[in-house]
Amino acid sequence: MSGFDTEQLHRLVPFSDELGIRLVAAEPVAVRLELDWQARLCTAGGVLHGGALMSLADTAGAVSAVLNLPDGATGTTTVDSTTNLLAAVREGTVSALATPLHAGRTLIVVETELRDGRGKLVAKTTQTQAVLRPPPASG
Repeated sequence: MSGFDTEQLHRLVPFSDELGIRLVAAEPVAVRLELDWQARLCTAGGVLHGGALMSLADTAGAVSAVLNLPDGATGTTTVDSTTNLLAAVREGTVSALATPLHAGRTLIVVETELRDGRGKLVAKTTQTQAVLRPPPASG
């Protein structure tokens, strides 16, 4: 994924475009994405919706998993994701930092921290991605 940028992210994950997620950096050791507070993504009281935060974390984790695929793999799919929402976001930009905890032959586990513009931890997600491989040739 040399030269991976926001436009490529939006092609890979079209929903990230709908949310306005931006790619800051994408390396196997760390993926950084950003999402700006937007009224259209809020719940009552102007709080950024937990689903928007989880989508940001899921997208960062997915990119991290793809960057850590073993040889012969064709992609990943989420098999488990746990998010702890720790603080409300009422303004500014949320930054996601996804780092792989385990990159194996069949599973990839990624941890993602979401922080507000002041650096406060607002959510933490751990997700497990199954590694997809091409089906065996029938013969």
